Amino acid sequence: MYSLIIKFVKFVLDMYRQHNIQYWPVFLLQTNEHVGCCGVRPYNIQGKTLEFGIHLKRAYWGRGIAQEASQAVIDYSFTNLEVNSLFAGHNPKNRDSAKLLNKLGFKYTHDEFYKPTGLQHPSYLLKKDSGS
Repeated sequence: MYSLIIKFVKFVLDMYRQHNIQYWPVFLLQTNEHVGCCGVRPYNIQGKTLEFGIHLKRAYWGRGIAQEASQAVIDYSFTNLEVNSLFAGHNPKNRDSAKLLNKLGFKYTHDEFYKPTGLQHPSYLLKKDSGS
């Protein structure tokens, strides 16, 4: 487990050094409790498309936190990172992720194989000019 954490931290630091992007921690303002992370990572740098993602502890699902954090990352990405679009995908068993992506304005584009799960994940795109 420890080696996976070290590997992930190195990945995040390299991503920040190379592309000036990362996943940011998400905290509750009321208690300063860490509840997850949200951010972007490289997807198609030449096409100015980043991959968006959010991960929250299960106890914080369904409280609007995901939508608020996601919208902040989307706004930051389009305003400060000069990207044209954001890509996102989710496990096909997670219908709540599909609902969130639709609320945020992402449009379904295709299914894409995701090696860690061995599944075809529904995939979405949010374009800068779509009114985010």
